[in-house]
Amino acid sequence: MTVGRKVKQTLANLKGVESTLKVYSLQSSNNEEKAIYRSALNTTKQVIKDIENRVKKLEFEEPQYKCI
Repeated sequence: MTVGRKVKQTLANLKGVESTLKVYSLQSSNNEEKAIYRSALNTTKQVIKDIENRVKKLEFEEPQYKCI
C-alpha cells in the first residue's frame, strides 16, 4: 500500500468517526455528553481538514501517490 493510499484510508476512517460522533451527539439526552461529543466532533473536523490539505499537497508534490 502506498503512502497516498494509507493517508486516504486514514481520511476515510476519520470521516467515519465524524459520522459516528454526529449520531452519538444527536442521540444523547445528557447535555454534558452532547458537549463532549461536539467538542470531539470539532477536533475531528479540524484533523480531517488538515489531512485533506496534506493529501492535496502530497498529490501535487508526488504525482505517483495520486490514486483513484
